[in-house]
Amino acid sequence: MPSSTVQHSHRSTTKASHKPFKSRKASKGALKEISKGKVSDLSHRKTPHQQMMSKFDRRNQARQKQQNKHKEHLRETNVFAGRDGAPRIVAVIPLCEDGDAAAAVRSLGGSLDIEAEIPEEGIVRTDIDRFKQKMQYLVLKRDLIACLDAGRVADFVIFIMSPEQEVDALGELIIRSVESQGLSTLLTVVQGMDKVEPAKRRPQVLSSLKSYITHFHPEQEKVHNLDSRQECANLMRSLCTTTPKGVRWRDERSWLLVDEVEWPENEEGHTVLTGVVRGKGLKADRLVQVADWGDYQIEKITAAPLAVKKRKVEEMAVDAGSLENILEIPSSEQDDLADLAPEEVVMEDDIDATMSVAMTDKRGVLLDDHHYFSDDETHLPAVPKRLPKGTSAYQAAWFLGDNFSDSGSDYEEFDEQGDVSMDAPALPQDGVEGFAPREPTEAAPTEYPQSEMFLDPNPDDEAEAEQLAAFRNRKVDEAADDREFPDEIELHPHVLARERLARYRGLKSLRTSHWEEDEDKAHEPEEWRRLLQVPDYKSARSQVTREALVGGVPVGTRVHIHLRNVPTSVRASYNPSCPLSLFSLLRHEHKRAVLNFNITLSSDYPSPIKSKEELIMHCGPRRFVINPLFSQGGTTQNDVHKFDRYLHPGASATATFVAPLTWGSVPTLFFKRSLPADDMDDDEVSNLPLTLIATGTSLPPSSSRVIAKRIILTGHPYKIHKKLVTIRYMFFNREDVEWFKALQLWTKRGRSGFIKESLGTHGYFKATFDGKINPQDSVGVSLYKRMWPRNARTWNPAVELAGEETKDEVMDVDADADGGVPV
Repeated sequence: MPSSTVQHSHRSTTKASHKPFKSRKASKGALKEISKGKVSDLSHRKTPHQQMMSKFDRRNQARQKQQNKHKEHLRETNVFAGRDGAPRIVAVIPLCEDGDAAAAVRSLGGSLDIEAEIPEEGIVRTDIDRFKQKMQYLVLKRDLIACLDAGRVADFVIFIMSPEQEVDALGELIIRSVESQGLSTLLTVVQGMDKVEPAKRRPQVLSSLKSYITHFHPEQEKVHNLDSRQECANLMRSLCTTTPKGVRWRDERSWLLVDEVEWPENEEGHTVLTGVVRGKGLKADRLVQVADWGDYQIEKITAAPLAVKKRKVEEMAVDAGSLENILEIPSSEQDDLADLAPEEVVMEDDIDATMSVAMTDKRGVLLDDHHYFSDDETHLPAVPKRLPKGTSAYQAAWFLGDNFSDSGSDYEEFDEQGDVSMDAPALPQDGVEGFAPREPTEAAPTEYPQSEMFLDPNPDDEAEAEQLAAFRNRKVDEAADDREFPDEIELHPHVLARERLARYRGLKSLRTSHWEEDEDKAHEPEEWRRLLQVPDYKSARSQVTREALVGGVPVGTRVHIHLRNVPTSVRASYNPSCPLSLFSLLRHEHKRAVLNFNITLSSDYPSPIKSKEELIMHCGPRRFVINPLFSQGGTTQNDVHKFDRYLHPGASATATFVAPLTWGSVPTLFFKRSLPADDMDDDEVSNLPLTLIATGTSLPPSSSRVIAKRIILTGHPYKIHKKLVTIRYMFFNREDVEWFKALQLWTKRGRSGFIKESLGTHGYFKATFDGKINPQDSVGVSLYKRMWPRNARTWNPAVELAGEETKDEVMDVDADADGGVPV
C-alpha cells in the first residue's frame, strides 16, 4: 500500500486525567501529595486534644493533673489538719416548729460515744478523736437573722426536718435566704422518725421529705435519719472527711467566727475578739467588719493557742507581759475610718461657673444641651416655597415668598434644598407681595381658612370645668395605673408648669442624647463630689483582690484581735448565744460610693415595690437600710437610664443608693419588714417578721450613671383639621406653652409633631403632625429630670427592731415637686 495513503493519529496532550479515587477518607498517597514533603508543626494545634502526644507524654500529663489535684485538696483541708487545726463549723438549723437543734447535736455526738453538755442555743466545740478533727456546732433556733449569720460562716449547714409537721412559711424563708446569700455544703436530716406508725410507712415519709428538699437543692442525695445510730455515725464521718465547697465571696476575704469576746475594764473602748483565721491571711492594716457593730481599726494581732502546758509556763522565768506573742501590728499605711474624700478636693471644681450656668436667665426648656428659644429663633422646619411648575432650583432662589393665587394646580413646592414636594398641602396667600407671610398670632387670621375662629373659653365657665373633671375622672390604683400609663401626670389648672417643672428638660433620644450636667450641679447632694470614684472597675478590683493574697497572719492560726474605739453601747447589745463573725474588708471597702445592684422582685410577692421605699439589704457581711432608686438596666450610649416608679412582681431593675463599696459580684437579699403596732411590747417588736421580696447581685459602682425621671404631659385633641390639631388640657396658660414650645409632641399611635402657636390664654395651642391623627388619640410630651440616690445606713436588729431609728440620715434630697398627679 503506498505510504501516501497511511493515516497517522496523535494524542492531543501528554497528560491524561483519571477519575478521582472514591473514598470517604484520604489515602496515604493523597496526604503525601498534599503535604509535598512539608513537616507539620504540631505546636500550633489549637487545643491539647488536637495535639499528637506520645504515650510517655500522655502519662506524664495525667500524672501532673493528679498531683495538682492532690495539692489543691491538701491546701483546702490543711486548715483542718493537725492538733492546732481549725474546727469544722457546722450550723444546725431547724425548719419546723418541733425541730430541736440541741437534740440533733446530742444524737450526732452519741453515735461516736461523745458526751457533752449542749445548750439550747449557742456555740459548742467538741473534739472527734476517731477522725482527728474538731467540730464547732452553731446550735440555732428558728430566727432568720441568726440563721443568716450562721450560714455565712459555716462550712456545713444541716437542715432539720420533721416527719409530722410540714415546713411552714418561716422555714421556707430560712431555706431561700440561706441559699441565696451563698451556701457551702448542705446536709439534710429528719428528727423523730420513730414516732411514725406503722413502721412500713417510714420509707414513704423519707421519700416525701427528699422530694421536698430536692425542690430547693437538687444535689441532695439522701435525708439522714437521726434516730438511727448507724446513719448518725455515717453523717459524722461525712462531716469529718468531706471537703466543704466554700463560698466564693467569703473566701476572697479574711474572716473568722468569734469564739470569745473580752472587754478590758482598764482600757475604755478596747475590745479583744478571739477566733481562728479563715479564708485569706489577716492583715492589721485593713479594717474589719464585726457583724452589725460596724467597721473598726485593728490595734494589734496576738497569738491565742488553745492549750499551753503548765510545765512550760512555770519554767519560763519571764513576766506576764512578755508572754504575749504579737503576730502583726498595723503599719503607717493602715486604712482610716474616713468614708468620704477630703473637702479640699471639692475646691478644685469651678463652682462659680457651675452656679452661673444654673442661674442663667432661661427663656425656655432645655433641649439636650441648648436652651430654646430666643425671640428671633424658630424650631419649626422651613415652610416650602410655592413656585410655578417647571421652576428650577436656580430660579427658585429668586422668589422671596408666596405671592401667588390659592390654586394649587399650577404650583409645586420646594424645600430648602430645592427638592420638589408634591404631597404638601397648598398654603394660601398671606402678606404683601415679595415678603414672607406674617407669623400667626391669636389676633391674626389663621393661615388655614377652613378652620374656625378660636374663641377663648371663659375661665369661670362651669361647662369648661365640668369637661376637665370628666376628662380626668378615671381614678384607679396607682401601681396598676403606673403599669398601664407609665410616667403620665396631669397638671392642676392653677399650677404653673414652667415653675413646677423648672428642673425638667427635653431629650431628643433617651439612649443617645448627651446629658448636660452643668444645671444638675446646683441640685446635687452636698457630699456628691466626695464619694469614691472608680473609673476602671475591673482593673481596680483585680488589684485589690491580688493584694489580699499576700501577707497577713496565716490561715488556721488562732488569734486575739485587739480593736480600737469600740463604743460601750455595743457591749449592751452583744448576745453570746448568737454567732458573731468578723470579716476583714478589702482596700477601699469602707468608703462610700454610688452603688448599683441588679434586683429581681420575687414573683411570689403579691404587690409591686415603690421606688424610694425602705428595704433591708443583706449583702455579704453587711446589712443596710436603703431607700433605692429603681431604673432600667443594661448599658446605653450616653449612660442615661430611665427611672422606674415601681418594680412589679417578676420584673428586674437596677437599684441605686449611696453606701460603702463592696468589691465583686456578691449575692444580695432584699427584705421588707412589718411596721410595729402601738400596742406591741418589746418582745413582740423584736420578733417582727421579715419578708424576702427580692434577690440581686452587686454591679460596678458609678456616680456618672444618670437616672432620668420621665414625666409625660398629656393633652386631648380639641379640633382636628388634617394635620393641624388644636390641643387642650396639656397646659393651662399661654406662658407655659411658649416655655415648652421646643419639645417634640407625639401620640400613642405613632404620630409626631411640634407646637405651632398658642391660642388664647388658657393653654390651648395648635400643633402640626406628620399625619392625620385620630380623635381618640392622646397627645403627649416627654420631660426628664435627674434623680439623686439616697444614703443608706447600717442596720442593727437589736436597735432597729426596737424602733430606735435615726430618720435624719434618710433625708429626701430629691423630693418631687412635679405639681401633678398620676393619670
